[in-house]
This record gives sequence, C-alpha cells and structure tokens, in this order.
Amino acid sequence: MVMCSGLVKGMDKVGDISEDDIKVMMDTNVTGLINVIPPLQGKTDREMTQAILPSMKSRNTGTIINIGSIAGRVPYAGGAIYCASKAAVQAFTEAMRHELISTRIRIVNIDPGQVETEFSVVRFRGDEQAAKKVYEGVTPLTGQDIAEVIVFAASRNENVVIADVHPPPS
Repeated sequence: MVMCSGLVKGMDKVGDISEDDIKVMMDTNVTGLINVIPPLQGKTDREMTQAILPSMKSRNTGTIINIGSIAGRVPYAGGAIYCASKAAVQAFTEAMRHELISTRIRIVNIDPGQVETEFSVVRFRGDEQAAKKVYEGVTPLTGQDIAEVIVFAASRNENVVIADVHPPPS
C-alpha cells in the first residue's frame, strides 16, 4: 500500500497562515495518511493506514510505503505547516515500524526532494511563473522517478526493509 498525501497552500509565515490553510494541510498530509477520510464529492471512503493495517496484521504480511518530504526533515521559511505535517508523517512511520518490528509487515518512508508536479502550482495558488522558479538551477525529480523508488522498495525480498529513502533532485 502506498500512502501519498501531499498538499501545501501558500508560503505564508507563522502568524499569517490562515486557519483554513492549516486545517487543509494537516487534514490532507497527516490525517489523510493515518485515518479513513469521509467521502468527498460523492466518492467512497478512502481507505488509509488505520483501515488497511488490521488486514495486514491478520495475514502477517504486507508493505506500507509512506511518501513524506525532505521538508519534514529540513524545514524552510514559509513552509511551517507543510514541514510540520511532513515531520509528523516521518514520526508516524517510524513509530509504526517500531510497533510492527516483530511482524512480517514492512514499513517504508520515502522523503523526496523537489519533484516537479502540479504541487508548486497549488502552493503558489495557480501562479505558474512562481511555481517554475522553484525548479530553477536544479533538475527536479519526476513522478516517474518516485514511482521507480516505490517499486524498488516494494519489490525487495520480504526480509529486506528499506526504512528510509531520501531521493534528492540533481
């Protein structure tokens, strides 16, 4: 199971961040990864870690791969809530790994660096020029790059746990 919840809203500094932006980021990035979220826009419940883990425990097998962010380990100005939410993902993943260490359930944390997706466009509230500036001077990762890391981690023999991966852009 791959848990890939990620959203950042704006670059406001602490004290200027709207309550709505805080709630959306924490609900998406933390609660969405951990717990079942009620249906959105007529879609069915999205099953998350809390909903899936009992089945894995009953079978004593499975792999959970959580996608965090390097921002959870190396915070940046204007990203306090996003960085805090991704630090929570990293801590949750590590705690879960400790809880399940005596099982055959593997817990993997992948913390990518800059990945060029619509993520930055959302961060800058639709300003595509501001989003493009984020990637100036680097060759960002792509969704395909991260997918390859996920497949690699998931396809190891069951006794091989790749606990943490931090793919940086070049």
